[in-house]
Amino acid sequence: MKTILITGASSGIGRATAEAFLADGWRVALLARRRALLADVTRGHENALALPGDVTRLDDMENAVAKVATTWGRLDAVFNNAGIFSPQGTIDEIDVNDWHQSVSVNLTGMFNTARAAFAQMRAQDPQGGRIINNGSLSAHSPREGSICYTTTKHGVTGLTKTLSLDGRPFGIAAGQIDIGNARTDLVDALNERRISDGKPLMDMMNVTEAAQSVLHMANMPASANVLFQTILATNMPYVGRG
Repeated sequence: MKTILITGASSGIGRATAEAFLADGWRVALLARRRALLADVTRGHENALALPGDVTRLDDMENAVAKVATTWGRLDAVFNNAGIFSPQGTIDEIDVNDWHQSVSVNLTGMFNTARAAFAQMRAQDPQGGRIINNGSLSAHSPREGSICYTTTKHGVTGLTKTLSLDGRPFGIAAGQIDIGNARTDLVDALNERRISDGKPLMDMMNVTEAAQSVLHMANMPASANVLFQTILATNMPYVGRG
């Protein structure tokens, strides 16, 4: 039975992914800051482990990975998912504190998680594992007013590519999933703003489709890797000119 650590696992894409992995027979460690919501997800699952923690704190991530290793013997995969979408605006309208928070969660949090996981995967016997980063379509085609989110997601792409190279000698594969408009509370909030601005609703897909895509990436054999995967609502204006 394989083990995975999922960050940002108390809601949205993280929660849907945790539920998909549990249904597929994985042992799943769920990390998030909100204890009560973690308890809701893990309740009744003997192969679920709730790990309250903050990805911006390296010691939290190292302790979480150590807990997985001592509980289940090894760490086979990580879904590096935790992230935030900060208030929107042009660069001169952005509060610098929102910028620092975006970098702290979306980039430093990803680094901390990958660092702790990489060390465990390198040290365990047999070596190896898989790190899957949650990128975004914003790493390729940003929305207006999303400079904090978009900039950090471009950084995640660089993290993915470098992890993929540096992990090769140790059997550590790295990949990235770029998800467009999976229906979560975040996307619903963006749609509410569009309604207030008199704009049409964004096309959406069921969040379980994104979760199943992550599961597919994690279930690849050690000899194969999905380096980048894009999954999006079919009619999103991601390609083409408007």
